Amino acid sequence: MLRRSLAAALTAAALVTPLAACSNSDSSESGGPVALNYWLWDDKQLPAYQACADAFTKANPNITVKISQSAWDQYWQNLTTQITSGSAPDVWTDHASYYPQFVSSNQILDIQPYMDKDKVDLSQYQAGLADLFVKDGKRYGLPKDWDTMAVVYNTKLVKDTSGLDALTWNPSDGGTFEKAIAAATVDANGKNGLDPAFDKTKVKVYGFLPEWGDGSQGQNGWGDLAVSTGFTYLDKNPWGTHYNYDDPKLAQTIDWFKHLIDAGYAPKFNKQSTLSRDAVMESGTGAFTIVGSWTIGTYLGDGAKQKYAFVPLPTGPTGRKTAINGLSDAIYAGTKHPDEAWAWVKFLGSADCQNIVGDKAVVFPAIKSGTEKALAAHKAAGRDVHVFTDEASAPGGTFFLPITDHGNEVSQTVQDAIQSVVLGQAPTADALKKANEQVNALFK
Repeated sequence: MLRRSLAAALTAAALVTPLAACSNSDSSESGGPVALNYWLWDDKQLPAYQACADAFTKANPNITVKISQSAWDQYWQNLTTQITSGSAPDVWTDHASYYPQFVSSNQILDIQPYMDKDKVDLSQYQAGLADLFVKDGKRYGLPKDWDTMAVVYNTKLVKDTSGLDALTWNPSDGGTFEKAIAAATVDANGKNGLDPAFDKTKVKVYGFLPEWGDGSQGQNGWGDLAVSTGFTYLDKNPWGTHYNYDDPKLAQTIDWFKHLIDAGYAPKFNKQSTLSRDAVMESGTGAFTIVGSWTIGTYLGDGAKQKYAFVPLPTGPTGRKTAINGLSDAIYAGTKHPDEAWAWVKFLGSADCQNIVGDKAVVFPAIKSGTEKALAAHKAAGRDVHVFTDEASAPGGTFFLPITDHGNEVSQTVQDAIQSVVLGQAPTADALKKANEQVNALFK
């Protein structure tokens, strides 16, 4: 189930638009073949989108789509370079944290005129996702998928699973979440974190693996828990101009994460940072961590070395809160084929493509029918992933991550401040107050 009811998917005839419906570009008028370049970063999604490209070309025989995939860091580095040089792909997979920089440099096409002309129904999408890519009345993408967060645990390392579906948390004593983490932490002598004889200097299995490279959002942990205390990132979400990183509720949340390190329940930052959390979990030396629904294949796929299960995020002082995020597809403002690029983007945002993506069960598509197909595919494969959709459907249980200009600077400043705290280089409140002053100065 999705968080709010969605309209029925548009018909194939309305969405798989033949090229004849696009009449503004030279290539359309000449009737010549057009080759579009499309970029994405997730190799697991590549087969699904290649299937979409094949279906699109079948409906539009004079348009072919060449898909290029590269890893996350390389993707954004290459994209920035290509945009600067004027040779960007016609269409690329976009992220809400990155697109403001392309908007401010006028490198991304406003698709609202196309939307109005073709009367695309935005109510078909998971509520709120379409608004993430709107600024000042202009629209820079259509929703393609969504994700929420959950706790994943190693079923072999977590002995007591009672109550895991209803964990509680608070920054003072950590609630039942901290008790579960402590119980799963084991030292070299086999003593767990609840045993007075536990030796935190000789930990064999850490109960929890935090994410410290999470920029200014903390989507993989501290952000979700902070919001569950009443913390808000911005004066207006998702777009705003004043951050609240100096809020004591955020400092208390970060202090709790640091407490896990001090207690021996989580590895020190400089020790964990050489390996990804996924790798540590796969090595069998981490019991719990917080992940997004995009990692379902990593933890429940055939290649996983350990056995895992998902449970909901813990309920905090103001309830259970999970970030809900979504991607879109952007059209390069300098494309030589804007009409054809729009036809491709509209198809990517249609039920025709998203149902294909849903059948592959890599992500949850933004359209309801696509999500239902993804759930059916997971169930058929014996994967229990309902926690993610349950969280998405919980009234008031989700929040959107902040979107502002200066995203790169904000992300680096806040991440540096939090890392300085967990390394013991600065008091939490002081570091966050200084970071907050620095990021808010960017908007003056």
